[in-house]
Amino acid sequence: MAYQGLAQEYLGMPAVTRAYTTACVLTTAAVQLEFITPFQLYFNPDLIFRKLQVWRLITNFLFFGPLGFSFFFNMIFLYRYCRMLEEGSFRGRTADFVFMFLFGGFLMTLFGLFASLFFLGQAFTIMLVYVWSRRNPYIRMNFFGLLNFQAPFLPWVLMGFSLLLGNSIIIDLLGIAVGHIYYFLEDVFPNQPGGKKLLLTPSFLKMVFDTPEEDPNYNPLPEDHPENQPGDQDLDQQQQ
Repeated sequence: MAYQGLAQEYLGMPAVTRAYTTACVLTTAAVQLEFITPFQLYFNPDLIFRKLQVWRLITNFLFFGPLGFSFFFNMIFLYRYCRMLEEGSFRGRTADFVFMFLFGGFLMTLFGLFASLFFLGQAFTIMLVYVWSRRNPYIRMNFFGLLNFQAPFLPWVLMGFSLLLGNSIIIDLLGIAVGHIYYFLEDVFPNQPGGKKLLLTPSFLKMVFDTPEEDPNYNPLPEDHPENQPGDQDLDQQQQ
């Protein structure tokens, strides 16, 4: 029964959240089982461009470190806020959600070219948290029962928590910065006087991820109209 409940919960996750969290868990499991090592996954521009190890552009977003408190903490926040975004402000807009992933990953990769950052998954999680928090500014949050605050402060609280754990806050600041750039270009600038929407989701992403809407100009054949479909009485008469 518990297995069925877990399977149902997993299958009930929206597609992008399910794909990303599954990739992160499988990558960590592969490292734990020593099928691969972190040295094959981390972001290294020299190996990417000179040795053509292009998979590092993706795998550096999938590994959150070995199993432990930090891994589970990151995965909980990744799952929770990725899912709430996909089921909330991106509901019915899977292509736009995927485009946000690509835009955020591209900016973080550009920054990674000029900084010694090896794994960007935590920054990506903070970006998701930041965008969700700015789109839900009036929600009250509680952090481990110690702090009460409005949602927009959540990324900064997480950064402070990282600082308390002795981690570098560069990754958190990168996630906040990229999240703010996306939020400004998507939600703020288009609504300013003279502003316009700059982040346009490519049509090929819409073709792949979005279900095509029913054509409002479609005119079915006369025999396809409901009123022209045979009823039970008509079928009885035909059988007689």
